[in-house]
Amino acid sequence: MSINGKAYIAGIYEHPTRLATDRSLVQLHAEVARGALEDAGLTKDDVDAFYCDGGVPGFGALTLANYMGLKLRHTDTTESGGSAPILHVGHAAEAIAAGKCRVALITSCGRPRAAGVGPSMPVDPETPDDEFDFAYGCHLAHGYGMVARRHMHDHGTTSEQLAWIKVAASHHAQHNPNAMLRKVVTVEDVLASPMVADPLHRLDCCVISDGGGAILVVHPEIARELKRPLVKVRGAGEAVKILSGGMFDLASSAGGVSGAAAFAEAGVKPGDIKYASLYDSFTITVLMQLEDLGFCERGAGGRFVADGGLISGVGRLPFNTDGGGLCSNHPGNRGGVTKVIEAVRQARGEAHPRVQVPGCDLVVAHGTGGSLGQLHQSATLILERV
Repeated sequence: MSINGKAYIAGIYEHPTRLATDRSLVQLHAEVARGALEDAGLTKDDVDAFYCDGGVPGFGALTLANYMGLKLRHTDTTESGGSAPILHVGHAAEAIAAGKCRVALITSCGRPRAAGVGPSMPVDPETPDDEFDFAYGCHLAHGYGMVARRHMHDHGTTSEQLAWIKVAASHHAQHNPNAMLRKVVTVEDVLASPMVADPLHRLDCCVISDGGGAILVVHPEIARELKRPLVKVRGAGEAVKILSGGMFDLASSAGGVSGAAAFAEAGVKPGDIKYASLYDSFTITVLMQLEDLGFCERGAGGRFVADGGLISGVGRLPFNTDGGGLCSNHPGNRGGVTKVIEAVRQARGEAHPRVQVPGCDLVVAHGTGGSLGQLHQSATLILERV
């Protein structure tokens, strides 16, 4: 069943906080839900479906629905890390097309800073393969470092080219008052920052923040009744990449499959896209996604991003014009929701004037949950302003 044109995004909201010591995780979910409802011009009584990812206390969606007073007939608590909110938009569109609901609320929030939790991959005795997969203490950054080194070995990609991705993000973040890192940096600044996981420097890594956001996906009839720009869900795709007993290719991600499915359903090509929201846990994450989604040939990502290739108003493909996870915020592994939010802002023409892409009628949001160097799931979403 195609979802092309069967659902619209009517409301979005990103929480402005980056450190939520005065709020619980449940409160963050409630506050972003209220913000998205107000943005759409709806109330909680209009919501009949609710989607949230992992990390929610108690019974997840049930706990949050009870706290917010939602009366539901459909729920989805699929967890896939940073790709979950993007995947949820596709699932919500499918449910609306199938007649299961008409107004789907999606929330995704995290409090890693307030909880004092850093990025790690701890061994879980209840997970069958962890004691083998993480026998050598593979930290999250180590896995991405291996991916980056493999790309350099295979294609001659350089640290200077990766640094341009951080430079582009910083050029955009300077216009975002809520961004954690608003200072514009240079390639030299990135290379001079401390090494974290060779060849990745500290400025190749995302920030760690609290926060999150919410999205409202609605039936086309409801979207047309609201006084908001119409942003249609045109295509969606998802894919999982497993470790396969060690037969794991570091040179590609599940994005090659999820992206192909989304573009096919949308009936468009990568060259038609005006703006890209790409999950940016590390600079190499962005470069890999550009190749896997078809914006450039495999191995050409370094040349594609160099010399400002991703900077709005300068480059061929503006990306993450809010500063993204590299500079603005990354609430644990819940950063995917901001990818959809900024993509909708661009499609609506509501991004900051200094980074708004002219004629931005077709956008992509893409997320990776898990780790490129390990088990992960990708989700791709094509949106259109109509």
